[in-house]
Amino acid sequence: MSGLCGWIDIPATDEERQRTIVAMAAGLPAPLGGCAAPCHATAGAAALAVHTEPLPGRLHTEGQRLIAICGRPEWSDPQLAAASEEQGPARVLAREYGRRREQVLQGLHGAFALAVVDSGRRELFLAIDRLGICTLTFAAAAGGLLFASDSDALLRHPAASRGLDPQALFDYVYFHMLPGPAGIYRGHERLLPGQFLRFQSGAIERGTYWHMRYRPERRPHYPDFRDEFLAHLEAAVAGAAAGASAGAFLSGGTDSSTVAGMLARSASDKARTFSIGFDAEGYDETGYARIAARHFGTEHHEYYVSPQDVVDSIPLIAAAYDLPYGNASALPTYHCARLAREHGITRLLGGDGGDELFGGNSRYAKQNVFSYYERIPASVRRGILEPLLARGADRARGPMRKLRRYVAQAAIPLPDRAETYNLLHHFGIDRVFAAEFLESVNPGHPLEVLRDTYGRADADGVIDRLLALDLKQTLADNDLPKVTRMCDLAGVEPAFPLLDHRLVEFSGRLPPSWKVRGTRLRVFFKKALADFLPGEILTKPKHGFGLPFGVWMNEYQPLRELAGDALGRLHSQGIFRRDFLDALIDRHLDEHAAYYGTMVWVLMMLSQWLDARSAHTAATAPTPASGAPMQLR
Repeated sequence: MSGLCGWIDIPATDEERQRTIVAMAAGLPAPLGGCAAPCHATAGAAALAVHTEPLPGRLHTEGQRLIAICGRPEWSDPQLAAASEEQGPARVLAREYGRRREQVLQGLHGAFALAVVDSGRRELFLAIDRLGICTLTFAAAAGGLLFASDSDALLRHPAASRGLDPQALFDYVYFHMLPGPAGIYRGHERLLPGQFLRFQSGAIERGTYWHMRYRPERRPHYPDFRDEFLAHLEAAVAGAAAGASAGAFLSGGTDSSTVAGMLARSASDKARTFSIGFDAEGYDETGYARIAARHFGTEHHEYYVSPQDVVDSIPLIAAAYDLPYGNASALPTYHCARLAREHGITRLLGGDGGDELFGGNSRYAKQNVFSYYERIPASVRRGILEPLLARGADRARGPMRKLRRYVAQAAIPLPDRAETYNLLHHFGIDRVFAAEFLESVNPGHPLEVLRDTYGRADADGVIDRLLALDLKQTLADNDLPKVTRMCDLAGVEPAFPLLDHRLVEFSGRLPPSWKVRGTRLRVFFKKALADFLPGEILTKPKHGFGLPFGVWMNEYQPLRELAGDALGRLHSQGIFRRDFLDALIDRHLDEHAAYYGTMVWVLMMLSQWLDARSAHTAATAPTPASGAPMQLR
């Protein structure tokens, strides 16, 4: 994806401004087919740069005003869309923002990040798209404000803070990624999806211009909803593929198969699809991908990832992220995107978002079953059932034992209940982290983040609240960075047709029971596509691009050595207990390779990320409450 960067209210000489903005822009990921160098401009104590596809009009200047927009913005007003095509989106943004201020965002869709810098008024306006496909990080510095699509670009400004935030490191281990708005460095923050920021004369104001609203229709007419859904879906895929040599990820799941099928329907030539396989029992899904490819008549390509591919790719993948990222499916995503690039694809369509819009994650069904207990009056639950089940709990067997376990789980409120399976809870934070490190963090912060997002959901009922939570936590914080960064690394542009604003808003009108009914997932989605998707795809269990990392570590010595060396380097960081790191490789992997392999991957990728960022983090490190410095490379 393309990006932008800059600052306001940080005095410097003309020479310093030019040198610094060029250095910052060089830290942005270079877009596929982008201009030879980023475009940049300066005005007074401000500067702005954008690195984007070779599309005109992404940077516009008007005296002391600098305006940039990157990504694939879409204007809902046809006249503005036509003007953007003719004059460039930055010029249209400059005019419309001057007229409507932040209200301009109400008519802007698609993936974008934008900046309006007014050096004369000492004002800065930033915003990102509604679902967080594009990102912006910002930090106060020297009385002004720095901003960039990528933390690495922001760090290239000499005034940027570089000390790693201990809380962010803890949260990464908990979530296997870092949820917004936190940044990995002290003082760095990120805009959340659908947010804007205004900075004026030293004051920061953040606001939300869009959030997902769940307003289920009371008496929905299925045929009308089906026809509307299919029309939106077909238009979204055709629009995402327009103007590029497009292909599609194809895992063989419901979402990727739907996107691939719609691409085949709209493509003038034979649609091209791409899959990843693994020579490991229980992990290979290429059979389902082939079923979908044959059904839709696509030109299908596969690549089987080997253990040596994993060894070779790990350092590249860790370095590609500006924040620590520990989702192992990034690796097969990268190899799938690279395969597409080798076959001439310039834009790769993914099925991300279908689960979070239409109810496709298995935990929705599980939490739906637990929610039945909440419908029992509290007086009955707490006054009769729970005391009764507590008696003789150690002697409970058979159905009574299952009932007791069900009630014990159901009595925990959401979203906490869904986190009882968290890997860090299994190990115990006192056994994982060094005592001195724990003094510098709030172990309850991850749950506070989840509760805040869950509590702010504009929805009634468990299912829609969980969907709202996952739009932020699973999609914006995890899956979208996975795909966008790995496509960047492979040299293709990602696109997400299921996140088209028409489909997003449509999903908010569906009754929750049309998404999850009992333990059935995607009720409406599957019914509407029953005549389109192969039956095997509609009934297959959910899988995705899993990686047999733990299994291969026990079979392939170079991979075990790579992981062991990475965890060994964490010994000196003061973050983790040495005995935990040693046991993870020496004992736990032999007990359950797939389960414990997840934690090995998460910590290995953190170590690799720290290696890649050692020049930034050497001088400043987290400081625990005791005040003693904590050494990081």
